[in-house]
Amino acid sequence: MTYLEAIRYLESLVNYEKIPAWSYKESLKLKRFKGFLKLIGNPHHSLKCIHIAGTKGKGSTSAFCAYILREAGYNTGLYTSPHLSDFRERIRILPRKVIKTKSHRPQGMFEGVIAKRDLADLVHRLKPAIELYNENSIYGQLSFFEVYTALAFVYFKEKNTDFVVLETGLGGRLDATNVVNPLVCALTHINYDHTDKLGHTLKKIAAEKAGIIKRQKAKGKRQNLIVISAPQEKEVIQVIRQRCKKVGAELYVVGEDITYHKTKNGFIVKGILGAYTNLRIRLLGQHQIINAAVATGVIEALNRIMATPVSMHNRGNINICHIRRGLYNTVWPGRCEIISKNPLIVLDGAQNISSCKVIKETVRQGFKYDKLILVLGVSRDKDIKGICNQLYDLADEIILTRADNPRAYPPQELAKYFSGKNTYKTHTVQEARGLALSLAKKDDLILVCGSLFVVGEFRDA
Repeated sequence: MTYLEAIRYLESLVNYEKIPAWSYKESLKLKRFKGFLKLIGNPHHSLKCIHIAGTKGKGSTSAFCAYILREAGYNTGLYTSPHLSDFRERIRILPRKVIKTKSHRPQGMFEGVIAKRDLADLVHRLKPAIELYNENSIYGQLSFFEVYTALAFVYFKEKNTDFVVLETGLGGRLDATNVVNPLVCALTHINYDHTDKLGHTLKKIAAEKAGIIKRQKAKGKRQNLIVISAPQEKEVIQVIRQRCKKVGAELYVVGEDITYHKTKNGFIVKGILGAYTNLRIRLLGQHQIINAAVATGVIEALNRIMATPVSMHNRGNINICHIRRGLYNTVWPGRCEIISKNPLIVLDGAQNISSCKVIKETVRQGFKYDKLILVLGVSRDKDIKGICNQLYDLADEIILTRADNPRAYPPQELAKYFSGKNTYKTHTVQEARGLALSLAKKDDLILVCGSLFVVGEFRDA
């Protein structure tokens, strides 16, 4: 099987990322996925996982964790979604050996992505099992995300990863990644998103996300699950605390048990095991410091599980130097990413009210510009009115567009939320990019957001 044949096969599977409307509880069935994993030998059972859920910041937090682990010398798997440009971005292994370049950045957009030949080989080997299972399944057909998650599990097992960082796809409780027995769980900021699937209240959404917090399956003398949470709304943290109490998990919350504060040249995190000074990150925005604090808490939890204290000198654990280097070296494309300085072009995958509020604050506080040109495209299942209201007063000119995805909301419909503004409607992201560049002068800023699909297409246009 060639790589293109493998991609065509994966694209033939049911993909809820591209379906405008579907039933959450009817479509996502862990029994279906667990049955398939059993058929292929339960590859996830041997993985040491960090499981991360949340509304915003889960991808960045996952990346922070993975880069710290890599700096500590661990062969680290990283599974995230969605991708910007290439399916392969979702499955990565950050190698133990750090390959330095002149800019200290990895070659290409993402470091350690699964090779085309490896992905094709995995699909070739698993295809008979997929088709056999689908023929006999009483729970419906396997989805693209389920199959891709299974591919990741097999790949990480065969490549002998020391740790795997797993980002949930949607929610948590019913997500395909929620079959693992994690060492540590993390919950990034939880807010309104996917309300048609997860619920229309913060309590319901929080309950779905907190579904990754599970009672630990007995394996020797393994201790209770440790959970690290970002600062949350009062009603959200109540749900998380109740869930932790129910399953016997230990909870540590940033802002309470783990604190941070900015310094002249970076920031300090005071964690559950010690203080971490002289920390710096290249990802932009105050929210990324919070994500870094969550990641630091996760690493502390791992150190506790491995029964080694954090110190400057121990070589057998993850020490403060690994944390410093890992946080600083983390690269996460499409998240407040600058791809041009003349004119200034900023890409951000903000796709809900809370993340749009954050990018608005980050742009206003962190950049100087004459005029802001907003390139915006969103998906149908988002709070479109809320997103547009957040961004309305930020932009001087607005270019509305759509990704090449059936879930994309029509630009002509988006325009009604920007009455009184100078707006343009385009049919493709490539067209939107050309228009933005023609409108922008050297001291202007082009902000692209609303959807990771739009950001990915803009980056590649």
